[in-house]
Amino acid sequence: MNTNNYPGAEHDAIWRSLVFPQHYENPRAKQKYHLIVIGAGPAGLICALGAAGLGARVALVERKAMGGDCLNVGCVPSKALLEFTRRHHNRASFDSAFAWMREVRAGIAAHDSVQRYTDSGVDVFLGDAQFIDDATLQVHDQQLRGRRFVIATGARPMVPGIPGLRETEPLTNESIFELEQAPESLAIIGAGPIGCELAQALARMGIEIALLDVASRVLPAEAPEASAAVMNALLREGVEPHLGARIVRVERLSGEIRIELDGAELRAKRVLVAAGRQANVENLNLDVAGVELTQTGLIKVDERLRTTNSKIYAAGDVCSRLQFTHHADAQARVVIQNALFLPTARADRLVIPHCTYTTPEVAHVGATKSALEEQHVEFIRYAVKLGELDRGRAAGDVEDYAELLIRPRDGNILGATIVAENAGELIVPVCVAMSNGLGLSDLGKTVYPYPTRSEYLRRLADSHNRTRLTPAVAKLLRAWLRLIG
Repeated sequence: MNTNNYPGAEHDAIWRSLVFPQHYENPRAKQKYHLIVIGAGPAGLICALGAAGLGARVALVERKAMGGDCLNVGCVPSKALLEFTRRHHNRASFDSAFAWMREVRAGIAAHDSVQRYTDSGVDVFLGDAQFIDDATLQVHDQQLRGRRFVIATGARPMVPGIPGLRETEPLTNESIFELEQAPESLAIIGAGPIGCELAQALARMGIEIALLDVASRVLPAEAPEASAAVMNALLREGVEPHLGARIVRVERLSGEIRIELDGAELRAKRVLVAAGRQANVENLNLDVAGVELTQTGLIKVDERLRTTNSKIYAAGDVCSRLQFTHHADAQARVVIQNALFLPTARADRLVIPHCTYTTPEVAHVGATKSALEEQHVEFIRYAVKLGELDRGRAAGDVEDYAELLIRPRDGNILGATIVAENAGELIVPVCVAMSNGLGLSDLGKTVYPYPTRSEYLRRLADSHNRTRLTPAVAKLLRAWLRLIG
């Protein structure tokens, strides 16, 4: 940004001073560290703080900004915009929404700041890192030696090779939050979670939004019913969908950008790309360290998050197909155990939910119906429309629903999808159950406050329990009732 009078500029000044202070001087490196962490996103921050809290000598290296994508250009700013525009629907100006986003980001930045980590005993080094052997890292003019390393450098947006796209200087999640004024119109390439969330938030500010994807529906990884609910919500917000169409080329004309599709075209002032991510592994000199990559460009790790060099671990988006902040958090806790103590913790058994924070939200955990069917796994589907619950009826939850996929023999939960207001909160009891081997019947034993949407669990548990009333059991019950008069 080149000016100091854009909406929320004063908050950005605070944010930058916390996550990458301009005049910070790196400490002198200790002779050897128990743990050296590369990357100060969610995974790296938790590794560093957790290890230091246990008394380990820890170095943390960050080249761009403490907090990583989540704080700076991901979860925090996007959810701040979504929440602001939801609360101020039809009254949310670009200036007020972006000022709020920057205030929220600056307020949270203290938790991820350089100062907090140095105060906690972590040696924080700002700058690029490069392995010079499998036990030594070069940062500026210093060499950092360590017993164990963690690579937590995250991922960045991937710009597809569409002819002419790069020449239009498209926005990504790394630059959309730097906007100083609203574009009149925006074409978003990618109808996954990021594309749908930003489409809804920006449309509420009065920006004309076109949403493009080669897939035939939004959120193509989710259940068709969930996709339909979000699509209907986007249409109500005025978003113009262009789905199931390949982009042939993109070109800049005088004052606007032309996007040519198969058999059609559209024009917009700016383009935003939200179509995939790639791991940040360049310039680390991984070959020298003996660290290999997968065919998809992620760092190769085993179930204990060890790379092909057993002294070097990886965590977060740089090694995971599931690129969520909470997954990075969980992996970091596995790394702390395995890197500092006996390597007994496993990451392959974690139950990892995810949520798209549109209105309505879409939350999912575990297997999908299509995956179970492809694997020929037997399951029973229980579903309820939240509008059938008293709270849902009062709130007008017309399209919202909850679905659980249950293993018949023991009632354990194989997967769940919830489309609702606060679906990310509503799925938490299901995650607890799946992580602890509890079934739907166990959830049915809980007393839920009335009237709440959480009563969907009681409704589904009752449906499941009725299936256990076999003809033989029913006959015995009738006999018993006759016996006692």
